[in-house]
Amino acid sequence: MRVLLMGPPGAGKGTQAEKLVDRFNIPHISTGDMFRSAIKEGTELGKKAKEFMDQGKLVPDEVTIGIVKERLEQSDCEKGFLLDGFPRTTAQAEALDGILAELKIELDAVVDIQVSREKLLERLTGRRVCKDCGSAYHVVFNPSEQDGKCNKCGGELYQRSDDNEETAAKRLDVYTEQTEPLIRYYQDQGKLIEINGDQPMEAVLADVVRLLGRDF
Repeated sequence: MRVLLMGPPGAGKGTQAEKLVDRFNIPHISTGDMFRSAIKEGTELGKKAKEFMDQGKLVPDEVTIGIVKERLEQSDCEKGFLLDGFPRTTAQAEALDGILAELKIELDAVVDIQVSREKLLERLTGRRVCKDCGSAYHVVFNPSEQDGKCNKCGGELYQRSDDNEETAAKRLDVYTEQTEPLIRYYQDQGKLIEINGDQPMEAVLADVVRLLGRDF
């Protein structure tokens, strides 16, 4: 199964991806995780990615496409994968189609998690991330057991610079502007599956599994 998981910042893609890769036994390919790792290590790629992310902008294509291609060529993707966070524009989608054509494979489905803007802002501004292991929490929906400390490693939790209200709102505007054509792109291919992301986490997962299971 080769699936693309879509949705705006704060839609819960990471949470759903974690459940789905366990359910279907496929690797999770998240460009976001790759960028955060590069930022923490201070690589040239990380510096470029952080510059755009801090401004609430999408990371440009030239920084991401090569990374994705190298990842899809790895042996653990032979039986399928879950893409999360890429592509975000039709130009990236066309580049992805080119990569997949080279590998002689294609996407089976595109899952779009749809959430209201009000709930997205609430989710984004309350998000906290562990400085050490990258685990994610939320002050309302998924608080840590000890205030300001990671449950997994005890590391300090912080609010990402792109999670303040002003930057979060700008990120949503950028996402909407640039990805509406992408949604139409996959609708035209007959691959789009729309999911109501305003539901509780468990209900969203159940819908995704049910709709994917219908076809695979």
